[in-house]
Amino acid sequence: MIHTSEIECPHCHSNDLVKNGKSSNGTQKWQCNSCKKHFRLDYRYKAWEAGTKEKIIELTLNSSGVRDIGRVLHISKDTFCAVLKKNAKNQPLFFDK
Repeated sequence: MIHTSEIECPHCHSNDLVKNGKSSNGTQKWQCNSCKKHFRLDYRYKAWEAGTKEKIIELTLNSSGVRDIGRVLHISKDTFCAVLKKNAKNQPLFFDK
């Protein structure tokens, strides 16, 4: 029995993909020929999954604590702080009026 699945680029949603080696933990890496970006289908490190940064910002705005967010998202508090620091340079969370 053969199973096939359509894989699409998470950035541009194109199906024009090629295999691009394997990571150190053995997961397949892919490259999109349309936008030339690299990605993996599954990540072991939770901080790299799509939507994690948005969840961190959302939980921060809802007054969740650093340790609480780390427990809920299964990431370290240092990762949480790094995401907030990077986001603060690009898009401040709070505005002065």
